[in-house]
Amino acid sequence: MNSPPPAATSNAHPPCLVLGIESQIGVAVVRELGRAGVRVIGLASRPNSVGLSSRYLERGIVVGPKRDAQLIATLHRLGEELGDAVLLAVSEADLSWLIAHRDQLGRIRAIAPPEDAFRRVLDKRLTLETAAGLGLHVPRGFSAATLDEWHAAAAQVRYPAVVKWADPITAIPVLRAHGIAWEKLEYARDEAALRRIGERFQAAGIWPLIQEYCPGRGLGQFFYLHKGEVLRRFQHLRIAEWPPEGGFSSVCDAVPLSRHRELQEQSIALLKAIGWEGCAMVEYRLDEATGDAVLMEINGRFWGSFPLAVHAGAGFALLAYQVQGCGVVPALPAVREDLRCRMVSTEVKRLVRLLLQPGRIADPFFRRQPLQEVRRFFTDFLRPRVRYYLWRSDDAGPFFADLRNYALRLLRR
Repeated sequence: MNSPPPAATSNAHPPCLVLGIESQIGVAVVRELGRAGVRVIGLASRPNSVGLSSRYLERGIVVGPKRDAQLIATLHRLGEELGDAVLLAVSEADLSWLIAHRDQLGRIRAIAPPEDAFRRVLDKRLTLETAAGLGLHVPRGFSAATLDEWHAAAAQVRYPAVVKWADPITAIPVLRAHGIAWEKLEYARDEAALRRIGERFQAAGIWPLIQEYCPGRGLGQFFYLHKGEVLRRFQHLRIAEWPPEGGFSSVCDAVPLSRHRELQEQSIALLKAIGWEGCAMVEYRLDEATGDAVLMEINGRFWGSFPLAVHAGAGFALLAYQVQGCGVVPALPAVREDLRCRMVSTEVKRLVRLLLQPGRIADPFFRRQPLQEVRRFFTDFLRPRVRYYLWRSDDAGPFFADLRNYALRLLRR
């Protein structure tokens, strides 16, 4: 158990439970709430979860990885002990579980989006169909229900092609049951490669989406919607990703809200059409040479680069707690738009791939710039406007816990 910081001793607000403190996302949620004076109780899946080391936790509880009747019983006991309390979750899987069980949690108020809107966001096909109907640029794609349909699509798509799952939460257990590894993204350079990818899934009887390749960087636009009104917006541009050809941000820059205004309004229209409530990230692939932005997906949760939004003062987790948890719409300060945020351990992995393992970069159009990447990696340490996903001088515990976990993983290998 951690000793709470002085700011966390206030009893003016109900406590907040945070489910899923294994990553930088959960740590950032804990810090944002704790620094605002909210009593935070962290619910961890593993004893080595980095969030357990945060000084902004009043208490950390290891509940294990299962989401079952035992967790419901634990939440009931916490409700009896704490009184009315708010519960935030980090992952899509946990949000899905909360939506299904939020009426069974006693005095714990689970904050989650409307069920129908969440299902539409989870299913990328439905998201893209809705977006196309609103005039947003979406990638040309194909879906298949049989191997024959997959082969037919392989004969029509433009190459290279990208393969991704429309609904990973549904697909992962089916693939696991058939001993098939789940990949977030795969690339096919030609028809033969795409046919081989599709044949891997024949035993499971389900197939991912096939989409045209879209060049550019990841542009994330973030919003907090309440009863159809936008209370907060923020956006960032991915400077570096892991894996290098596309995945999640290892380095990202805040982007002034004066930029991409029309695209922001299109994103908001899409979220309203879906019926969204709360936090969401609308992700695009931005071709900086042409200015064209292609919609990739919506993340209906706190996102991987969430620490940047916390450093910038956007307050998305605090908004969820205050608005949906306490029924209070607060006055909002201006956000900083001049910050960069980075995950150094992920950057190191990225440099190893770029310098020593270029053959493992799946994107055939990815342009390696090793010298520029190395120079940026080191000069970022000297820039005063750079912040970090895990390191904070006032809360160093999660950073050192991450180093410990990394060292233990290396020893096991």
